[in-house]
Amino acid sequence: MAQSIEIISWNVNGIRAVAEKGGFDWLEERQPHIFCLQEIKALAEQMPENLFANRFPNITINSAVKKGYSGTLIASILDPVYSDIRADIDIMNEGRIVEHHYGDIVLFNVYFPNGQKDEERLAYKLEFYDRFLDYCQSLRSEGKKIIICGDVNTAHRPIDLKNPKSNENTSGFLPIERAWIDKLLDHGYIDTFRHIHGDKENEYSWWSYRFSARSKNVGWRIDYFFISDDLAESLEDAFILQEITGSDHCPVGIRLKI
Repeated sequence: MAQSIEIISWNVNGIRAVAEKGGFDWLEERQPHIFCLQEIKALAEQMPENLFANRFPNITINSAVKKGYSGTLIASILDPVYSDIRADIDIMNEGRIVEHHYGDIVLFNVYFPNGQKDEERLAYKLEFYDRFLDYCQSLRSEGKKIIICGDVNTAHRPIDLKNPKSNENTSGFLPIERAWIDKLLDHGYIDTFRHIHGDKENEYSWWSYRFSARSKNVGWRIDYFFISDDLAESLEDAFILQEITGSDHCPVGIRLKI
């Protein structure tokens, strides 16, 4: 029997800092089935005690080797039949991927690299993108359906950031980065927010801490849910929770009937 499940993704920019501010209290009312976090910046032993244990029986943490950096986590009510951290894609051991299998559906929670530091880091970001898509395609060839969520660190179209013209030469909106999202969509994946909401404007998921950017809604939509097109008919909603604070990102999510 089909049931609706809600999956929420959030780059928390430090899980301990958000927890100290009560930044997860809204989960009591929302109660998603799966909660995916990026940039947790904590080792497993540094996680706030019992933060999700009473709510999510299945928690997978992938911490970066470098302390206080990156890291991803999936907390789930559902039991995954398999989980992994894809060290063959995240070759720098930066804690960037958690992979959960639920039957024939594979969920990826990914904190994609940022390319703004230098040319070397941009090249790594693009290599990461391609390694990841190749792996997704190998799973699809086995009959798997794919859900990808997380901080992609790229705004896809001019509508996805407040000031596209002035950011044309900034990593995060470079043509070569945006072309990878085009490639992803061309391979049969769907940007769930645009699928549901079309060209709705001023919908962002990240704002700089500088210049009162969030209060002015001078933001970027760089956090996404992509699904393989064989899940399109299962998609019920896609949303951005701009009212949730505690990080420079806000949560994004989807509802699927599976």
